[in-house]
Amino acid sequence: MKILICPNPVVLPDLTEEQRRRIQEAAGGDCQVVLARGLEDQVNHAADAEVVLGLIPREAFLAARKLRWVQTLASGVDEIGYPELLQSDIILTSEKGLVGDQLADHAFGLLLALTRGIATVARLRGWVQDRPAHRRNLWVLAGRTMGVIGLGGTGVAVARRADGFGMRVLALDAEDVPQPPYVEALWKPDRLYDLLAQSDVVAVCCPLTPRTEGLLDREAFRHIKRGAILVNVTRGPIVDEEALVEALRGGVLTGAGLDVTPREPLPPDSPLWQMDNVIIASHTAGASPHRSEKVLARFCENLRRWRTGQPMEGLIDKQKGY
Repeated sequence: MKILICPNPVVLPDLTEEQRRRIQEAAGGDCQVVLARGLEDQVNHAADAEVVLGLIPREAFLAARKLRWVQTLASGVDEIGYPELLQSDIILTSEKGLVGDQLADHAFGLLLALTRGIATVARLRGWVQDRPAHRRNLWVLAGRTMGVIGLGGTGVAVARRADGFGMRVLALDAEDVPQPPYVEALWKPDRLYDLLAQSDVVAVCCPLTPRTEGLLDREAFRHIKRGAILVNVTRGPIVDEEALVEALRGGVLTGAGLDVTPREPLPPDSPLWQMDNVIIASHTAGASPHRSEKVLARFCENLRRWRTGQPMEGLIDKQKGY
């Protein structure tokens, strides 16, 4: 068996000898593990690879004559959503379910920086001159309503934290997912406007798919509760950039905490950079010193399961995109 690793500079930049040994053991010992960094190497090595760990480029995928399974180095699979892979019978797995806690921590970091005025003070690098006015604008989260769009691993983690802050929690999900006791209402996507109208904070926690791209557009912002805060920690294109800018400028939104942005990297001329009520975290929410180890542990476990025909972790429905 040949396993091709397409490394990611953030998640899995390299392989140690110990990690290579663990992969070989999980594969049953008789395997070749190749780490290919450049596109040319990836195309060449994909030709006879049965397994790929990483975001395999389309050119390499088209050259892969023996490929049977891909595990991405990401939770979402939108970056490799080309038709040839999605329409194939190749197994696709991802990190989904492994980064929810990091994303939820980050979501609340962004939210608290906005609601408690921390971002404002940090930018000043000095003492707030009009402290009474500053203090009057600070939010208390207890008693507010959190609307969670997408109740997968990230959404559940956000909802759990919101409940810990004393917030009322509403949620949407396209799937028949379990409703945790701390979620007051769990609706299907056709109730989006109802959720937006009641939420003081809207947290985007869903994957990017054709159905969710541009979900929060001008019409959605017409239904959102005036003065709400938007937090997005999953995928930027779920929010329409022009509509978001208009909502912020028009006072429809009090602020936005964006780990991800509609375009990445966000160009310097985007108005979002100039807004004091916007925090942009440059797509870092999934970061953790333990992430590469978690990814590798899942890959090794899935290797064992794949060899023995057991259900795999993080399995992607390629037609749904998650």
